[in-house]
Amino acid sequence: MNNKLLDRIGLPSNLAWGYLGILIFMMGDGLEIAWLSPWLMEHGFTVQQNSLLFTVYGVTLAISSWFSGVLVETLGPKRTMWIGVTVYILGTSGFIGLGVANDFNYAMMLIFYCIRGFGYPLFAYSFLVWIAYKTPQQRLSSAVGWFWFVFTGGLNVLGAYYSVWAIQNLGHINTLWTSIALVLTGAVFALIVNKDNLVLKSGRSTNDKLKELAKGLTIAKEEPKVLLGGIVRTINTTAQFAFPIFLPTYLSDYGIPTTTWLGIWASIFTSNILFNLIFGIVGDKLGWRNTIMWFGGVGCGITTLGLYYIPQWFAGNVWAIGAMGILWGALLAAYVPLSALVPSLVDKDKGAAMSILNLGAGLPTFVGPAIVGLFIGPMGAQGVIWILALLYFTSSVLTYFIKLPKESNEIVLDSKVANQNFN
Repeated sequence: MNNKLLDRIGLPSNLAWGYLGILIFMMGDGLEIAWLSPWLMEHGFTVQQNSLLFTVYGVTLAISSWFSGVLVETLGPKRTMWIGVTVYILGTSGFIGLGVANDFNYAMMLIFYCIRGFGYPLFAYSFLVWIAYKTPQQRLSSAVGWFWFVFTGGLNVLGAYYSVWAIQNLGHINTLWTSIALVLTGAVFALIVNKDNLVLKSGRSTNDKLKELAKGLTIAKEEPKVLLGGIVRTINTTAQFAFPIFLPTYLSDYGIPTTTWLGIWASIFTSNILFNLIFGIVGDKLGWRNTIMWFGGVGCGITTLGLYYIPQWFAGNVWAIGAMGILWGALLAAYVPLSALVPSLVDKDKGAAMSILNLGAGLPTFVGPAIVGLFIGPMGAQGVIWILALLYFTSSVLTYFIKLPKESNEIVLDSKVANQNFN
């Protein structure tokens, strides 16, 4: 595709191969996300055991998400991303070989799924920092929209569709093994075929690098609005990681089998990836905060409730449930401008600001399963749904206070200067 055309649609042409690499990598990483929990339950695991498995995975993923931004500042994006690839392969191999394939050894599954959690944030979120540095500000929302398009497209759409075919033809365990081949393919495109490079400050002492790592925490104190952005980002996808643990079981009570759930899940995120692009553009036009507050916070809160009540009101009608899910997935994308808003709060240390945002992106993998594990017993599915919905409404309120300097969420740059700096 012509470079000028890529730039015109908001996808930085100098990073195009990197975007493709993210798509393929995340396809491998996310191929089991929608079916692992119900499959393990078929082999005797409880909801609480599944919740613990995903929670420990989320803890390391959140830590890795925070480190991704500051490690890019100290090691550069490509080295950081290669570390992510290596850790992912180690964790996945142990999870399958010593855990799942070893008569479902739960202890080994916990240990290596925990290690696996360090992998994809170091790969994907480091590339997001790369984008934040190499893209001019007036096009940044569109550029991160494309990032979330390929990220979510791989994680929740292509991974799910691929699993439908692979499980039937290869079996569950062999399907898990193929994730490594997909991850390596993505790494080749993002780190070898992609010739772009990000050169940051060089010649720094060990003490300087340690200070850079500390910036990933101190930036939240120096600029509290960055911390608010991290909290909002956490709320953004908490439901995304809570739903697969309990919704398939809840929907089965209304005649929706796991295979149908996989189709609904894939449809939800097909909608989501399309609207990642749309809301990236909408955010640049209507304002970043307004888009997040009204479409994201309020919209997701209402549709989250809908995913619980629609199966009851329409007697398990697949089309009605699917329509509500597709709408929820579309509105989930309205948080995309947050990846432009947060780094724009600071003139320098964008990597540190992105670390807080990346931490917020990683925490849902811990918070979502933890909410299910803690509240599904005493409050049931209805209570969990209301908790998730109230979190979305809260995020809308918090976003109101994340204002750029001069109380504006729009940045006007000289177009000639921006175009000169775009590549």
